[in-house]
Amino acid sequence: MSLGTLRASLFRSVRHERWTRLTHSGARHLSRKHIVPTAEGAVELSYTSIIPENGNATEKPLVILHGLFGSKRNWGSLCKTLHRDMPHRPIYALDLRNHGSSPHATPMTYKAMAQDVQNFIEDKQLEEVALLGHSMGGKVAMAYALSLDTYQAPRDTLSRLIISDIAPSIGRLSNEFIKYVEAMQRIEALAPGVIKTRADADKRLQPYEPDISVRQFLLTNLQLPSHSRAVAHDASSEKARFIVPLNILTHSIESLGSFPYEYNVEDGSVPKTWDGPTLAVKGTRSAFINHRNLPAFEAFFPNMRLEELDTGHWVHAEKPNEFRKLVVDFLAS
Repeated sequence: MSLGTLRASLFRSVRHERWTRLTHSGARHLSRKHIVPTAEGAVELSYTSIIPENGNATEKPLVILHGLFGSKRNWGSLCKTLHRDMPHRPIYALDLRNHGSSPHATPMTYKAMAQDVQNFIEDKQLEEVALLGHSMGGKVAMAYALSLDTYQAPRDTLSRLIISDIAPSIGRLSNEFIKYVEAMQRIEALAPGVIKTRADADKRLQPYEPDISVRQFLLTNLQLPSHSRAVAHDASSEKARFIVPLNILTHSIESLGSFPYEYNVEDGSVPKTWDGPTLAVKGTRSAFINHRNLPAFEAFFPNMRLEELDTGHWVHAEKPNEFRKLVVDFLAS
């Protein structure tokens, strides 16, 4: 099935923020954008939220973490349908560091990204959070769950964990993602004026990815040249660029394929675990969760159950209704 639903950067730096407020079904939708230079250390994450109004937030919050090259925008439609099913539950969709409207920052490790999430949860004073993560975001969610003791956070800060098509395994980042970074770098290296439209960029991506829906997903990160008179004198403004920092991603490939914890420790220490309710959703046509890494899943998360959907890696985009039902039923159980 098409991935068309996937259509749709702090320390001591000047921060520009844009807030928008919309009303939908008695809820407030808020979005926050930061434009900042590359920063070291923890960052303040951009997010959107659907918050029940008039004291109707009687259920605990759901926080959603996207995958590599994704953003909070990819989850907009699903957040709305989840809100219709769970009108009393606050829902937050975050932009992880180096993605969407969040700051560009190093290091891009799972521990660093999990710390960003912890800072967000502390800042918003959220309790008993249900954390949902897809792909890279799923590894961030798992690293967060296993790092709760290092944050000196109450054990019940996290109430439930939903992991979409990724395992807590250590290995090489999938070749397809490495290929995407290379393709995007080649587009950025083109002379000014070569890429004027998304169609121009799409043609350059075709040798790297035959699926138009995946290409359109990657191109949600494309920033086309500005043609305003105010910047016409600046030749660099005529170049298309990606909002994800490709230099940081290139140097983070090893980290993104890794995981900060091991379950089969040999030094006699006790491995990390989180024993709260955990739902893992596997795409049957995806190899990210497999018989080789399931033992790690079960060791880290002993209260884990596995569900399968007839999809590839982008489970929530390919089977949105079925995925939504799994999430709603799990949170209600």
